[in-house]
Amino acid sequence: MPNIVAFGASSSLNSINKKLVHFAAQNVPNATVNLLDLNDFEMPLYSTDREKEGIPEKAHAFKAALNRADGIIISFAEHNGAYTTAFKNVFDWISRLEKPIWCGKPMLLLATSTGVRGAKTVLELAHLRLSRDNPTIPIFSLPSFNETFSEKNGITDDELRKKFEVALADFVAQLKQ
Repeated sequence: MPNIVAFGASSSLNSINKKLVHFAAQNVPNATVNLLDLNDFEMPLYSTDREKEGIPEKAHAFKAALNRADGIIISFAEHNGAYTTAFKNVFDWISRLEKPIWCGKPMLLLATSTGVRGAKTVLELAHLRLSRDNPTIPIFSLPSFNETFSEKNGITDDELRKKFEVALADFVAQLKQ
């Protein structure tokens, strides 16, 4: 049984990205899922000056969760075309710990928004950065979340559901390697 760490890269309490990542993680066959909430990892804003004072315990705890996982699923919220501050801060802090940053684990990157682009800008940015350590990361963007997703049924658009299933199958295949 694979152990999956999954989180929405958002601090919103009702994040649609948290809903999407939860759905995706539930679709990994026979997986044990550890859903993380970035609100549980709130830390001072990263700076080299703060780093001299020591890396926060919450950064170590987040990294430990990644190390225990067999795979990682992240769904990115888009704030002005980029990562949320909550995600970027966790990313900055864990990057100061041992390498590789994402522990060399297979990853699946997702993004959604209520708009027709489905947070593609941040997904492309995240893939560009995170694929430096893992060039085979599958991605999936879900546009128009309110029209294409149901908490009961998941992805409701057939074409989008098929694209999601391809990305998920790629991730699952990497977990088996």
